[in-house]
Amino acid sequence: MADSATAGASRGRGGFGRGRGGRGGRGRGRRGEEKNEWVPVTKLGRLVKANKIKSIEEIYLFSLPIKEYQIIDYFLPKLKDEVMKIMPVQKQTTAGQRTRFKAFVVIGDENGHVGLGVKCSKEVATAIRGAIILAKLAIIPVRRGYWGTNLGEPHTVPCKVTGRCGSVLTRLIPAPRGTGLVASMAAKRVLQLAGIEDCYTASSGSTRTLGNTVKALFAAIGNTYAFLTPDLWEETEFSKGPYQEYTDFLSQKARK
Repeated sequence: MADSATAGASRGRGGFGRGRGGRGGRGRGRRGEEKNEWVPVTKLGRLVKANKIKSIEEIYLFSLPIKEYQIIDYFLPKLKDEVMKIMPVQKQTTAGQRTRFKAFVVIGDENGHVGLGVKCSKEVATAIRGAIILAKLAIIPVRRGYWGTNLGEPHTVPCKVTGRCGSVLTRLIPAPRGTGLVASMAAKRVLQLAGIEDCYTASSGSTRTLGNTVKALFAAIGNTYAFLTPDLWEETEFSKGPYQEYTDFLSQKARK
């Protein structure tokens, strides 16, 4: 009888073990699928996932704030990222010094889009991941132009532009085709990711502070679209914004 009880108990344990493993396996699979699938939480994200907005330029045209980095992944899948600097920062507390790591990351598709992200975290890997996400959310369009005759594709900045951060002042100057990027190593990498092929740069201030230098350069690149030139004097034909055009779609309940 004892033997039969032992056998029954072992069968029970075996059956319970197999069942638990099966349920666990299915559960893990479901979690993986849910993790990979993007569920938008903003109106802009819902419009992008429903393919109502065709390009990222439509978002820039109506100055819509981007709150989800998956929107950038959807429109710009070929983004490249570059870690510009990782620096330790310290805070004095009652228990001593607390050290964290600050990461500066620049992303771009080398075709007119560039972004800069800065993130501080306890671990280097976490800081880099957070900086990449912030850089995607801060991505901006880059306006390119010509030096001299407008033959071929735009290759340089359209005019002289200036950016400033702290004591660092960076100036971008148009250059003839074939000149290349006359800049420091950090500035050259940022301009490459922005898609600018030929450019002179001039900088002043404490350029050894790489964080401020990259921020000043990013501000100068952003000013390319802030400069009004005669080719932008044409009368603008206004159209409805995405939120107004697809108001019926947005009024529907989001499907779970």
